[in-house]
Amino acid sequence: LLSDRQRVDHCRDGRVVVMLQRGSLHDKQPAPGTQVWKTDDPQLTKRLRKSFDTADPVKRVPLDVHVVAHVGQPLKLEFHTPDAPRQSLTSEHIAEPARKHPLNHQTLLEQFSRLGGSVYQLRTLTADMLGAPMIPLSVLGAARKAMLQQLDAQRQLQPLNCCPEPVTPRLLAEISAQRHQADLVVPTASAVAQTPPQPAAARLRVLCRSLPQLAAVLAQGVTEVIADFQDIRQYRDAVKLARQHQARIELATLRIHKPGEDGLFRHLAKHAADGWLARNLAAIHFCQHQAIPFTADFSLNVTNPLTAEQLRSWGAERVTAAYDLNRDQLCELVQHTPAHWLEVVIHQHMPMFHMEHCVFCSVLSPGRNKSDCGRPCDVHLVQLQDRVGASHVLHADIGCRNTLYNGTAQSGAEAVAPLLALGIDCYRIELLRDAPTDEIAQLVSLYRQLLAGQLDGAAVWRTLKAHNRVGVTRGTLEQPRNPLAIL
Repeated sequence: LLSDRQRVDHCRDGRVVVMLQRGSLHDKQPAPGTQVWKTDDPQLTKRLRKSFDTADPVKRVPLDVHVVAHVGQPLKLEFHTPDAPRQSLTSEHIAEPARKHPLNHQTLLEQFSRLGGSVYQLRTLTADMLGAPMIPLSVLGAARKAMLQQLDAQRQLQPLNCCPEPVTPRLLAEISAQRHQADLVVPTASAVAQTPPQPAAARLRVLCRSLPQLAAVLAQGVTEVIADFQDIRQYRDAVKLARQHQARIELATLRIHKPGEDGLFRHLAKHAADGWLARNLAAIHFCQHQAIPFTADFSLNVTNPLTAEQLRSWGAERVTAAYDLNRDQLCELVQHTPAHWLEVVIHQHMPMFHMEHCVFCSVLSPGRNKSDCGRPCDVHLVQLQDRVGASHVLHADIGCRNTLYNGTAQSGAEAVAPLLALGIDCYRIELLRDAPTDEIAQLVSLYRQLLAGQLDGAAVWRTLKAHNRVGVTRGTLEQPRNPLAIL
């Protein structure tokens, strides 16, 4: 702590005076040379906020433009930015000889400097004019708008920044060399981008949470099903029922696996299902050692190509796209990942939270744990009501852990068309409550028609009265957000 005179002297010689409240250091005086960190600076925060929280961005991308305007020829623009290759576009307008006001450099400079709220700033403008051409300002404005759209599209095609180092063929080759399975062929990023996806016959997989649901789904001719039951003893009957209908069946594992619970894996393996829906790394490890085919579920957080590649290298037949992706992000993931690797959930009740506490046992049973609770979860449907009166379904898994699901179904039906165009051929719908057979039949039928191109996405989610949403966000309906807004 300095006296008033010392503070004045230090300010005069350029040093900074730090004022600390008496007692804030808990009677410990800092030693000479101690670093002092400033954790908040309102002026700096205000200045940074102006760079992203305004309609007109502060950070600009330099733009160089060259205009070619010859009498009797179409107007042509050549342009480039530091982060995009040189590009060009040609207008349909044919330049005519000017009678009064020929095109000049000043007019071009004024028109192509008007870049509005875009990220671009005109750095240089050169022109090649021949024969005193006359070009209307409306044509110049339309050419400028087309140029900006073309620039935006080209810059969005740059490689994803999904890791500190850009995804390059060299990087993917290094990762591929470290894999445990040498027979897996991973295409390079350039191969994925340059090979156009081929539309394929879409497959519909249905996740069921009870034997009655499974029976109703199989009765509709569904050939790929997943069993996610709260009673592990019913998996035997589930596999038997699927075999009778000549359907392929996977068994879902726990989302969380703890030490001492390997017996659950061994019990699942006894039923000899066609595969597992693996929800954690322990399940993947067990599948590897027991040669069990598996699909990696959403809980393994596939949000980028490197995660998908890693899970595939561990033996996953497919990986489920994470729920953290909205529609645009999901399509971007597909563009940088082989389409046959991915499975997309297009109908579900979004899990809101997952917990160790068992509400069934604490509320509906005099017992204390799964050893003496009497399994009320087998006979009771429990719903929790939120502050606005909406009811949400509580579901117990085979480990007696509870998941609360949103009471209203969520449909990604409107994302199916672009995903089909990108080559995705595996889609999943997930049931929750037991429903009448005709309701399950309608649900399966609507999504079959959607995948066959006989219905559009809006008709599906409106008929089902579901939320039109992909992932945990509102997809393309979501207001754009900037991650730096926390500053």
